[in-house]
Amino acid sequence: MVGTGGPVATFSVWDYVVFAGTILAAAGIGLFQAIRGRKETSSEEFLLGGRQMTAVPVAMSLTASFMSGITVIGTPAEAYRFGSAFWLFGFSYAIMSVVTAEFFVPLFYRLGITSTYEYLGLRFSRPIRIIGTSMYILQTVLYTGLVIYAPALALNQITGLDLWGVLVATGAVCILYCTLGGLKAVIWTDVVQMVIMLSGFVAVIARGAVLQGGLGKIWEDAGQGGRLEAFDFDPDPLKRHTFWTIVVGGSVMWVSIYSINQSQVQRYISCKTLGHAKTSLYLNMIGLWLTVSLAVFSGLTMYSIYKKCDPLLNDDISTPDQLLPYLVMDILAIYPGIPGLFVAAAYSGTLSTVSSSINALVAVTVQDFILPVCKNLTEKQVTWMNMGLSVFFGAVCIGMAGVASMMGSVLQAALSIFGMISGPLLGLYLLGMLFRTTNSVGGLLGLIIGLVLTLWVGIGGQIYPPSDEKTLPLQVTTVGCFNASTMAPWTTGQPDFRPALADSWYSLSYLYLCPLGTLTTMVCGLLVSIATGGCKQEKLNSNLFVRRKDLICFSFFNKSKVSDVTQKDSTEFHISADDFDLKSKVEKSTKL
Repeated sequence: MVGTGGPVATFSVWDYVVFAGTILAAAGIGLFQAIRGRKETSSEEFLLGGRQMTAVPVAMSLTASFMSGITVIGTPAEAYRFGSAFWLFGFSYAIMSVVTAEFFVPLFYRLGITSTYEYLGLRFSRPIRIIGTSMYILQTVLYTGLVIYAPALALNQITGLDLWGVLVATGAVCILYCTLGGLKAVIWTDVVQMVIMLSGFVAVIARGAVLQGGLGKIWEDAGQGGRLEAFDFDPDPLKRHTFWTIVVGGSVMWVSIYSINQSQVQRYISCKTLGHAKTSLYLNMIGLWLTVSLAVFSGLTMYSIYKKCDPLLNDDISTPDQLLPYLVMDILAIYPGIPGLFVAAAYSGTLSTVSSSINALVAVTVQDFILPVCKNLTEKQVTWMNMGLSVFFGAVCIGMAGVASMMGSVLQAALSIFGMISGPLLGLYLLGMLFRTTNSVGGLLGLIIGLVLTLWVGIGGQIYPPSDEKTLPLQVTTVGCFNASTMAPWTTGQPDFRPALADSWYSLSYLYLCPLGTLTTMVCGLLVSIATGGCKQEKLNSNLFVRRKDLICFSFFNKSKVSDVTQKDSTEFHISADDFDLKSKVEKSTKL
């Protein structure tokens, strides 16, 4: 009987057919783009789609890239365990979209860059550019390995799907369409995967509504279980999720992901006009709202079904990540092929994230490491290099998934480190974009201090997890399960010894790690720059800074229309001696 615990069904033949069909369809789109654009073999075509993409597919690709397999499986489990506070990230997505579209997009678009970290070389120096690129490559390879492994493990333990077979198949498919089709293949594949992912959530909610007697009943159960108390205005920075931690801390975190992360930036700078680039981010905001709403409501549906028999307390599953796969096999197994659709949805999230990462890793490696050294490469050589690097990084990510399988509890620690690095990097970009006083010495020292501080707090928080009083897990029960009658809250395993900082400094909400790194980098960077002659720098190129007429509220007063702005022929200008006399190609619009 559904919702009363016990073993669930495994994959049927039709489930395998649906799952395999989705994987092959993704590969087919990559092959189609490769055949369609076989005469367009330039590096710009491969990495940026020839800068001719339009807003809608780019927006869907941006949303799909955010929806990793971890997100598809983890967000409903979050709502089940902690309630609907995750919905408040809708405010964060709105703030992120405005800041990214109005401040970062015009700057990057005007410079005509391919790698986000080219800006660090133009504004500061080549060593800082190399450091920024290296940090990105390290965190992205690690994160991508986790994105491949974590959902695969959860699904393997519930559905019986072969773990290593799926890991290799996932990587191989991504390598195929990334290598042959480039960014265009990645974006159009993301569009299909976005639809599949949302369909998976809809299937769970629809079946749950039928079983529980309607959406109203699900909402009523969630309210009675305390899952609808989202607005907690407590200013305590140690609480995991409050209105302030999500809206303030979450906004800065998502700005760092969308504004400077190569995987995201590479998409919107591939648009054919600045208007399309900005529009893609605002459409992406709507996509994020829809996604998080469906994911959270899937979690509330799960609570309505398991409100009297928690699968984890009843030992039906071993980790919270298995909650949604368990639910799917419990309520949808009677419909052949539907569980396969859900697994396809989870793996579509994985495929979109992995393909985005591979394409971005190729771009930064070529632009930041290879081309500045090997300046005489032909276009054909660069194209073959792009394809070869796609295979290389795909293999590295599969290998990292294998390493992740032996890391155990360190998985979550590594995932948190990915977020810790974003804050100091965002602070470095803001220093360059907003303050003419900032110099290379200040930027570098500010980055180092901010990074050390966030790593200290973040790693300390992983070793000594916050207490349940700060994470606020909600009540669950097993009174409705067969052979069980226990009531207990979710608990966090705690080490026997806890230092004095464990319940204060180390208990800082994970969402405040990014703002902490950003503010520390900016304050320290400015102070060091002023102390080392930043106020006496020679005049810097105005294209390297945010300009008032970039903002949409001022664009209406200009003669030119934002939507008509396109990237024009590039012109050269010299960078400071700190950049080793590197000359960078910077494309400037005559209409800005």
